[in-house]
Amino acid sequence: MTTAPVEPLPGPGPGRLRLLGYNVRSLRDDREALVRVIRACAPDLVCIQESPRYWRPEGQAAWLARRTGTAVLAGGGRTAAGPLLLGRPGAVEVLGVYDRLLPKARGLHARGFATALLRLPGSAPFTVTSCHLSLDADERYGQFELLLDQLRIAELGIVAGDFNEHPDGRGWRLLASRLQDGHSTAPWGGEFTSVPERPYQRIDGVFATPGITVLACGVPHGLPGVTEADLRAATDHLPVLAVLEVPAA
Repeated sequence: MTTAPVEPLPGPGPGRLRLLGYNVRSLRDDREALVRVIRACAPDLVCIQESPRYWRPEGQAAWLARRTGTAVLAGGGRTAAGPLLLGRPGAVEVLGVYDRLLPKARGLHARGFATALLRLPGSAPFTVTSCHLSLDADERYGQFELLLDQLRIAELGIVAGDFNEHPDGRGWRLLASRLQDGHSTAPWGGEFTSVPERPYQRIDGVFATPGITVLACGVPHGLPGVTEADLRAATDHLPVLAVLEVPAA
């Protein structure tokens, strides 16, 4: 797959944040390709899904943070059951961590939210949540409802995740009725996030509450330093990169 260069992303500015959402499939694929993709996207925050959960989860989260020039802010172990939040040192101030394990049906995977309350220099406080929702439709809808509950921590919030649902699903529509769907609001780059070798569906995304301005959001095909070979080798999802602006305090 070949893709033309994308339009330039909006540059830095007061309250601006560059956020990447990425399902990394427990680091089972080409780790060096994954590191190259994340570094080329130059995010301030990274919302990871499927961080390793069962074998040295904290150590593997620390490895990914170290190799990508970030630090672990939330998740990164059993407190969130897979989601992980990484941040570029000095980019944000962490005001609190609100990881949350979710109720689960017998026989299904444990799920959770990695959530931190953050502040940019001069900005109002806001939450960022990384999530990976259930494959079971009924359980997943309940998790969409719990996401809205998680957003009550602060007036402003951002959610990035693998929702395991298309935009026409009832849970996605619930979220989009209350929040801004990043790619629909400010489309940039590619739309489809799965599968990397032949993307045909959008099941990953970034959402933001009213009050946060979405300046650009999409899959970073053609972004300088991001190669299609690395996107295919890194994991079984494509990343979603967004530029958002948080209002002043």
